[in-house]
Amino acid sequence: MSTSPDRIVVAGVCLRDDAGRVLSVRKAGTRRFMLPGGKLEPGESAAEAAVREVREEIGLVLDEVRLLGEFTSDTANEPGVVLESTVFTAELTGTPRAAAEIAELRWIDADATGDDLAPLLRDHVLPALAALETRHGELKKPV
Repeated sequence: MSTSPDRIVVAGVCLRDDAGRVLSVRKAGTRRFMLPGGKLEPGESAAEAAVREVREEIGLVLDEVRLLGEFTSDTANEPGVVLESTVFTAELTGTPRAAAEIAELRWIDADATGDDLAPLLRDHVLPALAALETRHGELKKPV
C-alpha cells in the first residue's frame, strides 16, 4: 500500500484500560483525538508499523497485536483526504506517556461520541469494539 496526496495509509492500535476505556491521542497542532499509530514505512507491514508507532508515540513496547479490522474514513485533520487504516488491538503493557508529536493522551469511554474524536475512531473503531464484545463477550484472544 502506498500513500498519495488524496489517500493516506496508516496502522493504529486500540489499547484499553481495566475499566474498558480506550486510549486516544492528540497530535501537536491539532484538536481531534485518535488512536496511536501512523503511516507505514516502505517495506513495513501494518502490524510492524502499529508496533513501531506505539513505541514512538506513547513509549509502550507491545508483545503482539490482533487485527480488529480494516477501515476507510475521512482523515481527522486533512480535509478531502481519505484514510485507509488497519487497526489492531493489544494488551496494555505499561503506562503510556506522550512522546514524539503527541501533545495529549486521553482515555475515552467505549461509547464516546463528539466532534473532537477522529472519524476513524468515532465512526469505525468504537462501533467495531462494541460489535466484537457483543459477539464474544470480550476481545478476541491472540492466535
